[in-house]
Amino acid sequence: MYLVTVIGNLLIILAIGFDSHLHTPMYFFLSNLSFIDLCVISTTVPNMLVSILRENRTITYADCLAQMYFFMVFGLLDNFLLTAMAYDRFVAICHPLRYSVIMNPGLCGLLVLLSWLSVVSLYYGTGLGVYLSSSATHSSWKSTVASAMYAVVTPMLNPFIYTLRNKDIKNALRKLIRRTVSSQ
Repeated sequence: MYLVTVIGNLLIILAIGFDSHLHTPMYFFLSNLSFIDLCVISTTVPNMLVSILRENRTITYADCLAQMYFFMVFGLLDNFLLTAMAYDRFVAICHPLRYSVIMNPGLCGLLVLLSWLSVVSLYYGTGLGVYLSSSATHSSWKSTVASAMYAVVTPMLNPFIYTLRNKDIKNALRKLIRRTVSSQ
């Protein structure tokens, strides 16, 4: 699942980067979402895989805090980017004639920057209670399953949900693959 997520998200980033027809606000946000999904899954899964292989299921307190910090930051950033994408689609549907004026590159960059800044500033005020609460109040099995669903399955499915059903992305991926194969 980790490899599928990494390969899927990298392909989307590369396809959007190499195809100039996809240099629009919607695809700008999608490539940022793919990058964030790579970050989300890479904060937890590699360490988890190492722990499983070594049969050592312990993590230091400092490593746990760092992993929790980055996981929450990237998770919140995912939500803010989805909000920016929703605004982009709102403008495209409700103001189609003014879309290119409203959703200019400066605003798109500002929305992504504000997403990053909002997440960093909101992180310190939220979320700590869930992760720092007593283990007696939580079921470890339910928490593990819920964490795996959020940390692994969601970033794996996002490329399929948001882009791989899109014919423009499919065409860009075909061009990217042909370009890669022909250059070898």
